[in-house]
Amino acid sequence: MLTDGVLENNNVSIAGKVVEECKFSHEVYGEGFYTFKISSERLSDNEDVLPITISERLIDKDSLKIGTFVEVLGQLRSYNNYSNKKNHLVLTIFAREICIITSLEDKNPNQIFLNGYICKPPVYRKTPLGREIADMLVVVNRAYNKSDYIPCIAWGRNAKFSSGLQVGSNIKLWGRVQSRKYQKKIGEEVEERIAYEVSVSKIELVHTEDSAKEEVAAEQ
Repeated sequence: MLTDGVLENNNVSIAGKVVEECKFSHEVYGEGFYTFKISSERLSDNEDVLPITISERLIDKDSLKIGTFVEVLGQLRSYNNYSNKKNHLVLTIFAREICIITSLEDKNPNQIFLNGYICKPPVYRKTPLGREIADMLVVVNRAYNKSDYIPCIAWGRNAKFSSGLQVGSNIKLWGRVQSRKYQKKIGEEVEERIAYEVSVSKIELVHTEDSAKEEVAAEQ
């Protein structure tokens, strides 16, 4: 098992089976980075197919063959992909540690923790069957004045709670990284696409010293 490390503001622990081999992504200061995809099973026996980005210094990319099981610790990161003159938000799990394992022993091999800020008003709605859903966009800061913008989705009581959050609210949330297929109509054609997001299982509002003062003032 990989070490847990320090619980930072963006921490992903995931294990799964390689379903798409490595391909070159980009280079930074002479260091090559590659991407591949893994399939991580849910407790419901469904699966999430998720992109992983790794440095060539972490592992021999040729060892990541289809069917190999891996465990990854890292962060969920976002970047803007400018294609066809349109800005498209791309998510990937950036590996900080990775190891090959013989099998999946953990029944919940997909976990994420985020500590960030609401950057758009949450969108609250109900399904035709009456199930509550809330969509959020959470910004999480990282080093060198960079930030990651991460779509999150909450259900039930978490959705109701999320609907009351204001832009700028500092929150902590726990959940899993999931993939979701959807269809987008472009002209007369319909394309099948995959969205990546965090499915929230627990959420907390971080009470800062300023917010505590505001609450006391409101009570008075």
